[in-house]
This record gives sequence, structure tokens and C-alpha cells, in this order.
Amino acid sequence: MASPAAAAPAPPNPNPVPDDPPLPPSQEEEDEETPDADTSSPPPPPPPAPTTSIEPTPSGDEESESDDSSSVSSAASSVPAASGGAAERPFPAAKDLLHISFNQDYGCFAAGTKSGFRIYNCDPFREIFRRDLAAEGDGSGGGGIGVVEMLFRCNILALVGGGDNPHYPPNKVMIWDDHQSRCIGELSFRSPVRGVRLRRDRIIVVLENKIFVYNFADLKLVHQIETAPNPKGLCAVSQQPGSIVLVCPGVQKGQVRVEHYGARKTKFINAHTSRVACFALSQDGRLIATASTKGTLVRIYNAAEGNLLQEVRRGADRAEIYSLAFSNNLQYLTVSSDKGTIHVFNLKINVGSTANDKPMPAPDPEVPHISPPLSFIKGVLPKYFHSEWSVAQFRLHEGEQYIVAFGHEKNTVAVVGMDGSFYRCQFDPVNGGEMLQLECYNFLKPSDQQ
Repeated sequence: MASPAAAAPAPPNPNPVPDDPPLPPSQEEEDEETPDADTSSPPPPPPPAPTTSIEPTPSGDEESESDDSSSVSSAASSVPAASGGAAERPFPAAKDLLHISFNQDYGCFAAGTKSGFRIYNCDPFREIFRRDLAAEGDGSGGGGIGVVEMLFRCNILALVGGGDNPHYPPNKVMIWDDHQSRCIGELSFRSPVRGVRLRRDRIIVVLENKIFVYNFADLKLVHQIETAPNPKGLCAVSQQPGSIVLVCPGVQKGQVRVEHYGARKTKFINAHTSRVACFALSQDGRLIATASTKGTLVRIYNAAEGNLLQEVRRGADRAEIYSLAFSNNLQYLTVSSDKGTIHVFNLKINVGSTANDKPMPAPDPEVPHISPPLSFIKGVLPKYFHSEWSVAQFRLHEGEQYIVAFGHEKNTVAVVGMDGSFYRCQFDPVNGGEMLQLECYNFLKPSDQQ
């Protein structure tokens, strides 16, 4: 299932993990987490322990703009002023971009490209380092990296090959140690990897219909989960030490599955009648936000009990939700979609109790006031009027894919786009309205902006 790498990336694993590896008969129950150890071969040596920070290194050469094989729409060349409202398209096309993702505390983000990967700091914005794998020529193909998953700010990352010319096979997860600038372990599968999530003690690998959970220390498989078709690789895991909560699609349409490993409990939440398109888990594993393929409503659930706590409305029209994120203080939720508008919502939830969270009674300013003589019609108002609307918005470009997170500075939001753009904006929690744009960069060419 796992093998360490030598000076060069490890050779193909002679014993890849199948899509459905059998468990011992005594451990076929769903609530059993840990299969027996594989005694057919000695366990691989554990990967080096993660260190506290990635060593910054000088940036490599700038990307060439002559590549015509663009898979991302191009952008104009002007830099928008720091103001509210819609931003102009900032820079020429992100032709080589394959993947973007934030790290676990949203302080950094990673980009996978056709030639390697890059790591960036959000505030202040700067490129930390880049690795040009195509130039090294030590992979099975070119330099394409389709998934980059950071582990906070440490030297360990998970990489999956991607694009037309992948550096590693798309059915392998490569454990990269940036202090050694090489892979020190790998996990092999019989189908393409759709996503990877990391904790300090776990590696979670997402396939089309199955999720595998491994110990980080020895790459031992400890759990597997059946899911509905999951081409987006949807999965979320809590990051609080000692408390592991994992959320993934269930096997039924509109269902999410919540694994509470500490309590050895599985919870199924029928979140939507349509298929689940996106979800987020709070850092402490207490709250789940979900959106369906309709993209109009976002629902917030208690992860422990599965009860609905709040419902917010992104808009009246259908949309594809790209990302959801909770603020660290659990007061806000931010949402991005293909409509090009970033929304921030107030969370009116009492999170003091994990088991008995209930919505806090608070008036919704967007719901029309019903005077006493007309109160008889309140019961027949459509649900449209009872969903809460966003308090702040930031307008970008419709049809572009953006992921969002709350910044470390108070009341700020970081936005990363597949067009190669990075925005940092600020919202007014009292007056709401249009957010103020603080920064805008083309992160594929940071040297142009420094």
C-alpha cells in the first residue's frame, strides 16, 4: 500500500491498494476503524517527521506566455484599484494552472501547474517557493501536478500528477519532503486520485467512489469508506488535535456522511434533495456547511447530531458553488460560486455546546416586516423570504472558478482564482454591502508585482 522513495521517486508499487481492498472477516463492520496489520512484508520506514515551517527558497524562472494550450480563460492586463464593487480582470491568462488550494489554517495556498507546483503566503502576499519538476525530469512524465495538499506550513506535502503530461501517475499520491526536495513515500491505487486531505496524524485519499484513511507515521491503512460518485474529490477533515471528524458524500443523493473517530460513531445527514456539490467543516469539527447542485441555499448543520442550525441564501438563481469556509471564530461563513460574487454570511448559532447547538433567535433584516393586521399571511410566505441573505459581497468575474477563505486579519477574505488572480478584501460586519478590495496580484507572476 505504501513504499518509501530512494534518492529518486520510488518505483511503481508492486502491491497497489485496490479500489476495494478486502478487510479481515472480523472487521467488515462499518464502525471498525483499524484493519489488521499486513504481515506479508515488513512495514515501510515512517516518513520524516514534519517540521514547523517550510524553508523559503528563491523563486525560479518566470513562466513562458507562449504556451497556447490554455485550459483557463484569459484575463485582461489591468490591475484594479483598491475599491469596492466588481474587479477588472487583472493579468494575462493562467495557461499552466491545474490546481489551487488553501492550507489548513488559510495562511498559505498552493498552485499545481503543468510544470510543477508553487507555494504562496497570503498576508503579506508573497511567493514562498516553487519547484519546476519538468526541468528535473525525474518523474514518469512531464511536470504536471494536479493536486497539491499542504500540511500547514511544514516541509511535507502530498502531490498527485495531473494535466496532459503528468509528472507522477494520476493514480498515485506522492509524499514530498521539501527539505530533501524528493518524494519519501507513495500510495498507489487502481483508479485516479480525486483529492487528498492531510492532518498531522492522517492522510485521506479520495477516489471516485471510495475514501481511504491512513496513519501518517507509517502509511498504514486504517479505514475505508464507500461514497456516491465523487468526481470533485469532496472531503473535509477537522484539524483540532485529538479530535478527528471526517465529512464526505454519503451513498445516497443529497447525503453527507460524518465520521466521528474519537466516539467511533457514524452520522448520516440528508442535507439536500439534490446532489451535494460542496461542503465545509469547521476547524474544530463541530459545524458543517453544505450546498447542493442547485446552488441557491447553504445549510449549516451540527456535526455531532446532524440537526439543521441555519439556512442562508446565496441567490435566487441556480449556481455552481465552488467553495465554502468558516471563520475561525465561527461567526461568519463565506461562499464562492460561478456567478462571480463572493458572499459573507452572519452565523447566528450558539456553538457553546456540541450536542445541543440551536439557532440563536435574531431578526433577519432581509425578511419584510409583517404588521399585526397582516400577520395572517406570514404563514403562507414562500420559504424564499425566510432564508437569510449575505451581509457582504465582493464581485468578480462570472464563470471563473474562485476559492475563498477568511484572512488572519480581522474581517478580511482571501480569494484565489483559476485565472491566476489573488485578492484580499475587507468587509464591514455592521453595515455590510460591497467589500473593499485591499490587494490584487497575479500569483503566477509575482516578480512582476514586487
